[in-house]
Amino acid sequence: MTANIGSIDRIIRIILGIVLLVAPFLSSMALFESTTATVVSVIVGIVMLATSSMRFCPLYRIFGIRTCKL
Repeated sequence: MTANIGSIDRIIRIILGIVLLVAPFLSSMALFESTTATVVSVIVGIVMLATSSMRFCPLYRIFGIRTCKL
């Protein structure tokens, strides 16, 4: 797996991943009253954190996107 996520993209993914993981449990938004919305938010948050830690995004590879400098 060749790295295809750059530094700025990685930072954005980390922040967004943490927000998506924490939001269902700490916010009182009506959106998260549904179990489905909570589960989707947590799964997407985990995927964002995983792709940022590996510096590889499978969707970027499929679409030929690269945000890192190599």
